[in-house]
Amino acid sequence: MDEVKGLNKNATRMLTGFVMGTVTMGCIMLGGIYLLLLVLGIIFLASKEYVKILEHKGFYPSLKIILASEIILGVIMYYNRTDYVAGALTICTFASFLWVLFRGRQPYIANVATTILGFVYCGYFPLHLLLLRNINSPVYNDGLGFVVMMFTAILLTDVGCYYAGSRFGKNKLAPVISPNKTVEGSIGGIISAILGACIIGLFINIWFAPIKWYIPIFAGLLCTIFAQIGDLCESLIKRDAGVKDSGNSLPGHGGFLDRADSFVLTIPVMYYFCKYFVFSNDIINFFKGLL
Repeated sequence: MDEVKGLNKNATRMLTGFVMGTVTMGCIMLGGIYLLLLVLGIIFLASKEYVKILEHKGFYPSLKIILASEIILGVIMYYNRTDYVAGALTICTFASFLWVLFRGRQPYIANVATTILGFVYCGYFPLHLLLLRNINSPVYNDGLGFVVMMFTAILLTDVGCYYAGSRFGKNKLAPVISPNKTVEGSIGGIISAILGACIIGLFINIWFAPIKWYIPIFAGLLCTIFAQIGDLCESLIKRDAGVKDSGNSLPGHGGFLDRADSFVLTIPVMYYFCKYFVFSNDIINFFKGLL
């Protein structure tokens, strides 16, 4: 009976993963409004899970402020008007303070802080995917190839961490936050991610435009490091709140925040890496100017 339940659980997990992966990749390929709706849908559901986690801890961030902020930031990034981001974040931060000041309950500063963290962590960071998908230069028409590289590196990080950790894991990586993660598993994830990024780099060379040989290595390394850090950050939030999963919306996978945690920090890092190192030499020229 236990074996049957295990098989059913694995089948459910695989089916959910296949459906999510297919929908996600389809929206990434299409881009535009399809990708915007996908990202907004995921971050809205993840934001609801985030608020529930914090309520379990005794904090009460405003879901309305978080969702409204995410819509504003989503529209700005969809139209690539990054010059408005600073103003939007300022207004949303003001709104978080005003909500606590005038809502008629005990005005805990933690409620302000967790509201701001909510729309930054669940919204602003993941919404960089729109910027990464639409990034362009005289050499590259868009960032599709690099989005695929990032997703590949993150997925292979999970595979490599699980395989290496289950077979060779002995030394705990973060015993207080996530006791099951090991240093050996982390190294396995790093190796897998870099190999996967290099393979995608070969396809980018063939289908899009030539890239320097070391770009996929650095991209894979950045993706796997921040994917693992993002996973630990979400574990930190859940452990502090005393919950195991962020939700049960995805059969066999937990909640949307559980599935997206590896992407939250990786997406903006990959975007800025592409923007300043792959698609231009702005950072290099900046330091040359200082010298």
